[in-house]
Amino acid sequence: MNKRFAKVALIAIVFGFGLMIAPAAFAQDGDGGSALTTDGARKLGGAIGAGLAVMGGAAGIGRIGGSAVESIARQPEAADKITPAMLLTAAFVEGATLFAVVVGMMAVLG
Repeated sequence: MNKRFAKVALIAIVFGFGLMIAPAAFAQDGDGGSALTTDGARKLGGAIGAGLAVMGGAAGIGRIGGSAVESIARQPEAADKITPAMLLTAAFVEGATLFAVVVGMMAVLG
């Protein structure tokens, strides 16, 4: 990934978060008060946390799989040892991601 693509992706992510938060930030109640209450902020934080957990888990599993395929390409005879280690590590990452999503959703629903 080149630096220009990374900058464009970062700008798109920041712009997306801004668009996601803008309706809640600029909305007004009938009395002119703020629309982002503590309950709304809790739900927004839980949803963002769950989303970030999923993105982190996906990036981790992608790196695990890519490294395993690269290792197998370099030493095909070691595939029998690499594959179980890759699956076990991916399962640990997936478990941690699932736990983080459940905690984020408990913040949203609780």
